[in-house]
Amino acid sequence: MDDYLASCQRACEGEIRRLCQPTEHGSNSLFDLIMDYPLRGGKALRPALSMAACLGLGGQLAAILPTAATLELYHNAFLIHDDIEDDSVLRRGRPTLHVDHGIPIAVNVGDAMMSLSLQPLLDNVERVGLGPALRILRAVAHMTRRTVEGQAIELEWVRSNTWELVDADYLAMVELKTSWYSFITPLQVGAIAANARPEQLGPLESLGRHLGAAFQITDDLLNLRADPEDYGKEIGGDLWEGKRTLMLLHALRTAPPAERRRGTRILAHPRPNAGTAVRDVRLLDELVAQGELSPAGRTRLLSSMDGSGSGETKTLDDIRWLYELIQRAGSLEHARKVADQQADEAGAALAGLNWLPSSRHRDMLRDLVDYVHERTR
Repeated sequence: MDDYLASCQRACEGEIRRLCQPTEHGSNSLFDLIMDYPLRGGKALRPALSMAACLGLGGQLAAILPTAATLELYHNAFLIHDDIEDDSVLRRGRPTLHVDHGIPIAVNVGDAMMSLSLQPLLDNVERVGLGPALRILRAVAHMTRRTVEGQAIELEWVRSNTWELVDADYLAMVELKTSWYSFITPLQVGAIAANARPEQLGPLESLGRHLGAAFQITDDLLNLRADPEDYGKEIGGDLWEGKRTLMLLHALRTAPPAERRRGTRILAHPRPNAGTAVRDVRLLDELVAQGELSPAGRTRLLSSMDGSGSGETKTLDDIRWLYELIQRAGSLEHARKVADQQADEAGAALAGLNWLPSSRHRDMLRDLVDYVHERTR
């Protein structure tokens, strides 16, 4: 699977470069920033899914590659905007775009990615014909609406400090926010580019829905795999942001009333300003490297910067307490079981695609289901 993803990534990167050439009036710096996130080493999962569906049904790479690149541009635009909304510090091991360049520039880069996504979808008329091109355009339009609806639900849960939610609420939100743009739509547009029949899109929706849920739950689990000690590395970032993950909701539902009240009070507090924090940490590291600050002094200054005692933002002790509550409640194991169930459903949906012939493209989808299972361990 890794080799397959890598080859799809190379093809997609080349297509994005082609699409992102500046005009005579354009800014080279803008297009350099557009390439920033795509070049940080992501999996190019969405393009790979669209290519696998298209090629697996006998379609040609040229028929799907521009649409695959469009999906990757949408994905990275969503990441830039998500990082701003969540005040995230790191993305793929490096400072987020808004931390490095400021919010106005980051927003504009995200907007530029979305605007550049329109032309390839219109050009599909020449590649795959008017009918399939319109079906692809309709699928992408549906994807964008569902994704922003899911993001709106999650943001509202955080804003209103909502916690009385069950697993079904979480899964419905994830279907909107994650499954449609990361799994369902890539599979469907790939099939459409290969002239799939309309009745074949429903089973692909089922496969993508369950695969997306399993993938998102395991992502949430991975965010909690270590003690959230290192703020700069965003370990426990979902807790700092107050995201309603499956584990957090389970822990609050099952906690004794006193612990539930403490947990909801913590979640009502915002996180410290992450952008300022990462710049301060960089400065402290530079001072230590220059011998102008001792390591012990750095530790003391970091401790004073975490918001402790202000009563206005989450503190490191708050995040540790939430993490321990999740562990005590058995919420990590609960989430693993739900992720396994969703991955099993995805496997069953894939097995039912008897019209998708055996090939390395189908094998990649099977490997992806297995990969999600392995990530929960």
